[in-house]
Amino acid sequence: MNSQPEPDVTVIVGAYQAMPYLIRCLESVESQSLGADRMEIVAIDDGSSDGTGEYLEEFAATSKVPTRVVRQANSGGPSGPRNVGLELARGRYVFFLDADDHLGDEALERLVAMADRARTDVVLGKMEGVNRGVPRSMFGRTLEHADVATSMVIFTLSAQKLFRRELIQRLGLRFDESLTTGEDALFTMEAYLCGNGVSVVADYVCYYLVNRDDGNHATRRGDYTARFTAIHALMDLIARLVPPGAKRDQLMVRPFTVGLLQQFGPALLKRPESEQLHRMELAAPMAAYWTRGLSDRIKVGERLILACVVTGKLGPLKNILEFVRAKTVPGVVRHGRAGQLHLVYPHFRDRLVGIPDHAYAVTVPDWSGSRRVMPSSKPRPSAARRTARKVRRRLRRIRARR
Repeated sequence: MNSQPEPDVTVIVGAYQAMPYLIRCLESVESQSLGADRMEIVAIDDGSSDGTGEYLEEFAATSKVPTRVVRQANSGGPSGPRNVGLELARGRYVFFLDADDHLGDEALERLVAMADRARTDVVLGKMEGVNRGVPRSMFGRTLEHADVATSMVIFTLSAQKLFRRELIQRLGLRFDESLTTGEDALFTMEAYLCGNGVSVVADYVCYYLVNRDDGNHATRRGDYTARFTAIHALMDLIARLVPPGAKRDQLMVRPFTVGLLQQFGPALLKRPESEQLHRMELAAPMAAYWTRGLSDRIKVGERLILACVVTGKLGPLKNILEFVRAKTVPGVVRHGRAGQLHLVYPHFRDRLVGIPDHAYAVTVPDWSGSRRVMPSSKPRPSAARRTARKVRRRLRRIRARR
């Protein structure tokens, strides 16, 4: 395989107990419009016992796509196989393809064309779920250059993207094998922040994310303790790469909402108090990254949960979760000198609990039941002021006629 010209793309496939999904996965690589002469596959059998390794070797012996197979003892997660693949990759770009999933026929051709045209280091391809949901918000339109901080690309940090291999080599990027979950988020976020831009291909389904019938999917590994470790690691990475300020606050929205918030949903109320307290302890160090600028970028209900978490207020947190679980509609009031709209969740203006009033303020588009509530910069005048304005307008019209 090493005697072949440098391919455009190395497709890295880590496989563990991947049959029969692996068949469709590799067929989708063979059928790429990019052409077999412009690709290579590096496939790693991570200690399978279901025939995955044997099938990979059969495929490598007959496929027109140059394929290298590595068989190794089970590493315990997707990071090890992916790192082995990176050591062996020769392509200008690498693409991480999970053995359960498959590609659209034109995926690699379109992704490579975008990276070459835009000269970006990471390209996201539109995803479609097979019996499962997928991220959609970042695929509203095709973009040659997406702003990492202000676009929705930070809400997809999985590894199934096209990465320029020169960037990976320059940064020494590898997947953290000490993490059992969230390892791809660290890899992808660092590539986003340190690379030469991110592109989005939204007009073609590039990647089909498959829900396995047996439920044995890598993203479901790891208990809640491992998830806290991964969330904190992502926050630390962002803080290391981005100085304090508006950009860091915007990036931190991702680990706080798609991460920490998910560990404190209404289901927490059913967990033993010992676990509730343990989760609060695990979250405590993350308070260092909770700022007013970050808080103001989050909806009120979610913000209040997170505010209770980072300040260690378990009792008020449980009251708010009960409120949310009951689907109670918060009232809408104007409060403060500026007459800013606030949503009335539990402990609003409760001085004993000490949640600040601004935590209840509507700072981004929000909801009160089915009513859309928008941030207001200027309060509606009182009835008396409205009457006075009408009188003044009438007097001006009378004077103008004289």
